[in-house]
Amino acid sequence: MDALDQQLISLLRGNARLSIATLAHKLKVSRGTVNNRIARLESEEIIVGYTIRLRPDTQPNEIHAWISIAVDGNETRAVIAALLGEPGIEEIHDTNGRWDLLASLRAANLSELSDILERIRLIKAIQNTETSIHLHTFRS
Repeated sequence: MDALDQQLISLLRGNARLSIATLAHKLKVSRGTVNNRIARLESEEIIVGYTIRLRPDTQPNEIHAWISIAVDGNETRAVIAALLGEPGIEEIHDTNGRWDLLASLRAANLSELSDILERIRLIKAIQNTETSIHLHTFRS
C-alpha cells in the first residue's frame, strides 16, 4: 500500500459512503483511479467489508464491555477459535502484557452479559478473566 491507498482508506474510515467522485476530488485523482484502487484493496482483502456506526445514545440500554483473558500455556489459538463462536463478542484482539486476549462484548442487558461471561469462562484453557463495563465514549 502506498500513501494514496492510506489516504483513501482514511477517507473511507471516516465515511464509507463517500461517492467515488467525492473521493477522487479529495484525493486529487481520477474516478477511475479511485475505482481501481478500491477494487484492488477489496480483492487483496485489505478492505474486507463496510459497516455503519450508530450514535451511542441510539441504543441506550445496550451494554458494552471488555473482557481481558489470560490463557493457559500455548492454547491461545484454541481459545480464539472457541471465542469466535460466541455471538456476544464483537472483536477479539491478541495483546501483550498481563492479558493474552482482549475481547469487546455487546449485550442487550445485564442478564445477557452474565450469560456471555459464563459461556466464556467455561472455555477450556482460559485461566483468568477480568471484565470492565464501558460507561462512556469520548472519541471513536
